[in-house]
Amino acid sequence: MTNQAVARSGGQILVDALKIHGADTAYCVPGESFLPVLDALYEAREAIRLIVCRQEGGAAQMAEAHGKLTGEPGICFVTRAPGATNASIGVHTAKQDSTPLILFVGQVGRDAMGREAWQEIDYRHMFGHMAKWVDQINDVNRIPEYVSRAFHVATSGRPGPVVLALPEDMLAEMASVDDSPRYQRFANPPPDIAMARMHSLLSEARQPLVLLGGGAWSHQASIDIARFAEAFNLPVACGFRRQDLFDNRHPNYIGEAGLGMDPRLAARIKASDLVIAVGPRLGETSTNGYSLFAVPKPVQRLVHVHRDSGELGRVYSADLMINAGMEEFAKVASTMEPDFPLCWREWGESARQDYLDNLKHTPRPGSVDLGEVMQHLRETLPADSIITNGAGNYTLWVQRFYQYRGFRTQLAPTSGTMGYGTPAAIAAKLVHPERTVICFAGDGCFLMNGQEMATAVQYGLNVIFIIVNNGMYGSIRMHQERHYPGRVHGTDLVNPDFVVLAQAYGIAGERVERTKDFAAAFARARAAGRPALIELRTDPEVMSPRATVSSLRQQS
Repeated sequence: MTNQAVARSGGQILVDALKIHGADTAYCVPGESFLPVLDALYEAREAIRLIVCRQEGGAAQMAEAHGKLTGEPGICFVTRAPGATNASIGVHTAKQDSTPLILFVGQVGRDAMGREAWQEIDYRHMFGHMAKWVDQINDVNRIPEYVSRAFHVATSGRPGPVVLALPEDMLAEMASVDDSPRYQRFANPPPDIAMARMHSLLSEARQPLVLLGGGAWSHQASIDIARFAEAFNLPVACGFRRQDLFDNRHPNYIGEAGLGMDPRLAARIKASDLVIAVGPRLGETSTNGYSLFAVPKPVQRLVHVHRDSGELGRVYSADLMINAGMEEFAKVASTMEPDFPLCWREWGESARQDYLDNLKHTPRPGSVDLGEVMQHLRETLPADSIITNGAGNYTLWVQRFYQYRGFRTQLAPTSGTMGYGTPAAIAAKLVHPERTVICFAGDGCFLMNGQEMATAVQYGLNVIFIIVNNGMYGSIRMHQERHYPGRVHGTDLVNPDFVVLAQAYGIAGERVERTKDFAAAFARARAAGRPALIELRTDPEVMSPRATVSSLRQQS
């Protein structure tokens, strides 16, 4: 702990604390409510880069993506009520995705609180259910304490978001205060008796599989869990938008368990006699609407491994619950050796074949076939490329037909947040400037945060944006056609010229209206030397890789 004899402003104490805890990037939309922090960040500009965004929702989602990529809390600063309400989408995403995030919100002065002063909100009430911890720093002397606790809370147990309100007069106040030391992480190894029990359950299994998901993974944990799967020749599925936890080219990988999953994989999970779920909460998406496992006691034997004991037994009563960190569990599991016959070879091979069959796309109507587009990217992109997306039916092609080949090559919200892909791609290019970063977005999804193209240009971040334009909110239209056929209302979109819009921002833009033109257009985008945008004009008749408007109407 450093003894600080010199008086500092609250803003300076806060920024010094961020440096101590290892923060090297902060995302913001500037506000008068935290001017002392901006001034301190000026002094710290060599240590902490400040990324100025165009809307607080984009800033918060960039910080959330930063937390996903690095495992360290993403840092975001926003101003009072309008800024905080905009940023709440990033807090919600961080909560559902188990991502470490710290949102600092400027607040009215302490002398005006409780009077409904200009833009005053009680953030404890506003974010109380959404964040792991919400508080307000009223005493400048306690800033080091609060910031230290924020880092510990955001990264402990099930990671998640923390919100701290900063009264503007507190930030300007001077104080001589000691700094807290850098925050610590705590090992959470699995009990030996639990690992022995899991080994015993495996020895009795005939149709086992592993289901990976959740947060708090690392590159090493991903490597170690692959070693475990290889040693026991276990088929491995990944939860919704967690496909990058296991190399999709690996012979043990059998697909994604989540929205739009292969019905054969769903049937296989139901038929399994042992599911080892490592990391997922086993929430609605990873269980296909709680249909893969009976509640509260699954028919299958279930081993549930989670970093947070509060998630064990929350919905499902597992046969074995293991409270352990992903790194610690995977490390121990990787050293286990089977001392019994592995009698499920055919089970695993058939599961893998199902996945490979599902990877083959069927031609769809229209002049642009997204299946062909995804096949081209799958075959040509570097293995470490990062793919981002938000929400919408276009994501079904990305999730099904792309193969993620390394840890944190997929950035997508398990919460189904629209508008996520653009800010996530910007954060990815900031963290990994040497890697290819591609943002997929539907026409509706893109315009929720398309203004952040300006941020990409400002910081020289050569993201490639691929806009799938079918002139509608496609996923809602699909539900309308399924449940209210022919009664289309509230889902049509009139869009701008995306190519001209991109060019207005200084981005290289072009339109692709035929599948055969995509490869050359994509090559030009990669060689542009600046951010690039490709608009794909797709047929509104095509709803998903498996459904068209006509087929949905015939089913109704």
